[in-house]
Amino acid sequence: MRRIRDAQTIIGMLEGGEVAQAFASELTETLAKLKELAGDRPKSKAKGSVTLKLSLEVEAGAVTIVADIDSKRPKPQRGSSFYWVTDDGALSTEHPQQTDMFAGPRAAAPPSA
Repeated sequence: MRRIRDAQTIIGMLEGGEVAQAFASELTETLAKLKELAGDRPKSKAKGSVTLKLSLEVEAGAVTIVADIDSKRPKPQRGSSFYWVTDDGALSTEHPQQTDMFAGPRAAAPPSA
């Protein structure tokens, strides 16, 4: 009877070696994305994780192992855009209560008496 007690060997045997290969690939992709997000800036951090979950089901002295690989990567930070909201709910790049001084000549106010 051949006994397997080493976790590395067990993981390497799952699905004919495909689990270990998929896990290594996910780990590499996650690290590459984290490096990209952190950039070369000092003290810049990007955090993520890669999880290998093994579900075990024992029946009649035999075990079925199902592997699941999950990763969490931060989303890239996006910039923001600023607009004004008009009374009718539209967006405007100009303040709705300010006059555009570059729109051209305006009519002069009538002289006060």
